[in-house]
Amino acid sequence: MDAAQLTVSAPAKLNLFLHILGRRDNGYHELQTVFQFLDFSDTLHFSLTPTVNEIRLLDSPADVAPTDNLIYKAARALQQWHNQPLPGVAIRLEKRIPMGGGLGGGSSDAASTLLALRQLWQLAISDAEVAELGLALGADVPVFLFGQAAFAEGIGERLQPVNPEPYWYLVIHPQVHVSTAEVFQHPQLPRQTKALQLHDWNLHNTRNDCQQLVSKLHPEVAKAIAWLLEYAPARLTGTGACVFGCFTSQTEAMQALTQLPPNWNGFVARGLNQSPVGSELELAMQSKPTTRPEV
Repeated sequence: MDAAQLTVSAPAKLNLFLHILGRRDNGYHELQTVFQFLDFSDTLHFSLTPTVNEIRLLDSPADVAPTDNLIYKAARALQQWHNQPLPGVAIRLEKRIPMGGGLGGGSSDAASTLLALRQLWQLAISDAEVAELGLALGADVPVFLFGQAAFAEGIGERLQPVNPEPYWYLVIHPQVHVSTAEVFQHPQLPRQTKALQLHDWNLHNTRNDCQQLVSKLHPEVAKAIAWLLEYAPARLTGTGACVFGCFTSQTEAMQALTQLPPNWNGFVARGLNQSPVGSELELAMQSKPTTRPEV
């Protein structure tokens, strides 16, 4: 790989459960959740350019202005942290993770951008400082920077490593858009779930506190969950709209996928307890040390 180029993945995630413990005075919610990655991802291609401080985002989704994209915001945040001229960068996005589905695609893209550009620009920014930049971009960004399946608390930024069962998952997007803001602001959202201890959680004694409300607001989500339950344990991820079913084998998950109603999209993926991004960056560094061009 050319020293001025880098390609990394940006994996999807699932919230294996999501409990809402309360609401802070600033409007944010106290949560408990377990994040697990999927071997299903976006791909980001980075190429340095000679135009100082340029950020050029290629193939950004048409309904998102490039400057509103978290990829752009992540790159700009690193530039502002450095506060010195840097080579420009062109970033090409291969988008696979459905937007607005609760799979963390935008947050994962942002995290991979922070990690890749730290390496490509050879910035002396610590993991803690990168995590701080990530949290400012979104509550789900820190877990992608953390790089391990995690039990999360706070607004999702207090992370402890866990190793949930690496099930095969059938993930369904029922083709509706769920507004996270609307869900968290809704008066019918449960906000008094009792806190769990780290080692006490499992799929049987947890739930997604958003699921009942989202199913009420979006009947197609309720239909998708009911359909999946015919094949495997199923629930909502995040605030939706995606739902997932847990399978012990890829064959069973693929067989269910073949029966998917034509008005929904779906895919089968394996649960991952380690993000692939760290090993991808390490391999890229070993194969050809990065040299930052002069500006």
